[in-house]
Amino acid sequence: MTETAIAVSGLRKTFGDKVVLDGIDLDVPAGTIFSLLGPNGAGKTTTVNLLTTLTRADGGTARVAGHDLVSEAKAVRAAIGVTGQFAAVDELLTGQENLRLMVDLSRGSAGGDRVVDELLERFDLVESARKPASTYSGGMRRKLDLAMTLVGGPRIIFLDEPTTGLDPRSRRTMWSIIRELVADGVTIFLTTQYLEEADQLADRIAVLDQGHLVAEGTPGELKRRMPGTHVRLRFTTVAELDAAARIFPGASRDDETLTLRVPSDTGTKSLRALLDRLDEYAIAADEFSVHTPDLDDVFLALTGHDTEAAL
Repeated sequence: MTETAIAVSGLRKTFGDKVVLDGIDLDVPAGTIFSLLGPNGAGKTTTVNLLTTLTRADGGTARVAGHDLVSEAKAVRAAIGVTGQFAAVDELLTGQENLRLMVDLSRGSAGGDRVVDELLERFDLVESARKPASTYSGGMRRKLDLAMTLVGGPRIIFLDEPTTGLDPRSRRTMWSIIRELVADGVTIFLTTQYLEEADQLADRIAVLDQGHLVAEGTPGELKRRMPGTHVRLRFTTVAELDAAARIFPGASRDDETLTLRVPSDTGTKSLRALLDRLDEYAIAADEFSVHTPDLDDVFLALTGHDTEAAL
């Protein structure tokens, strides 16, 4: 039976008259990546703050790493690591000194040099270890920040938009590091403004909107809830396009690109039937591709916002 890393039931939080979280339930298996998505103001950061003991809930219960969030807050803090939206490094210190400071604060000096050296090596920061953090690029600062989070060996790590502002290459480097952590058995609780990131990394995704969880599932499950899956056929002549349009009356056509969009699903039976029908009428498509809704479509349908406006 899979161990549960984070278990939340009926979690509530209000600020004055504003209900930020209205009784949410979450279950995060150990050794997985769980991503929480939602528009600005949906309650994502509040959820992270509650689960990391930075804020106290007004109702509900939560257990993190097997410890009650309220009565065992110290044990919760000992089991987790937190990387916020902005790199929390001391720019006056070198990368090595930042890590050494975290070692001293968390566990004292015993074995500290070894821990620092291992983290510098793991995050490819050896060459810049003795340079001030102020000289680091954005990607290097985020790597150093995450390395500092790993001091003490937390089994659950909260990553609040860890790749915001990074270039695509640095972002993919962070993805690789996150995957390596999970391969080592670490549980990741991720919030992100990049839906591609959640799609690539998360084992499960929950969508939060106005304090309510409006959907939860694997990336594939969420995308399959959306209509709009279709097969796109491109032909070399108008005559072929006309012939295909006659045998698929529900399809939409684009005469300029000689393409036909045929509503379908991604099951092999449906695709085989479509291809058999083309073959039956001796129609050959020049190109064939299957298109499915992505997480942007899911997000828009669930929250009423597109990602650029909402996140």
